[in-house]
Amino acid sequence: MASETFQPLNSLGPMPQESKSEQSDNQAKNDYIEGRKFYSNGEYAQAAIAFHNALRGFEEQGDEQGIANASDRLGDACLARDEYAMAIANYQRAYAVCEKEDDSFSQLALNKKMAAAYRKLGDHEKALELLYDMLEHYRLTQNPKGAVEILIVVAEVYNEQGDKGKAADAYRSVSSIHSRFKHSRLAEEFAQLANALEQGE
Repeated sequence: MASETFQPLNSLGPMPQESKSEQSDNQAKNDYIEGRKFYSNGEYAQAAIAFHNALRGFEEQGDEQGIANASDRLGDACLARDEYAMAIANYQRAYAVCEKEDDSFSQLALNKKMAAAYRKLGDHEKALELLYDMLEHYRLTQNPKGAVEILIVVAEVYNEQGDKGKAADAYRSVSSIHSRFKHSRLAEEFAQLANALEQGE
């Protein structure tokens, strides 16, 4: 999963890039910045160590924003290393902070990553639970594009489970959203996918 596209936690804000003199005053922020560099270079083990150190530092400082950001990034490093259970634990830690801050957009981003990790672990029920939470968010915020993206993943998860009927239903929902917005080619493609699944049963 490409975690690189993930934006910093919304209402909690990105970690500020400070000047050299300020950086040396806060070891936790130094560790966090170092972790991001390691992560960008694909050095995930080093990144995990740096984010872990940053997390400990932010805990000592009682810095909730730092805890959320470091936990999220530590989760990314674990995910990149195929340590899915550890990734989920870190994402849940970040999620708890976002919940307190009522930061629904960051919660959504974390749910996406947790759903991907559960899917890798083969825990389809947990993945679907999170996916349906996200779908509800997109319905409430009237975001058809987001709803389509999630429904496609829902269909894939049902298909992985061998539940072709529910996978076909999800594809039909995608088709109907595309129809509503006059995307006739896409509507037709997803309707065909649904039919192919059902005929393959």
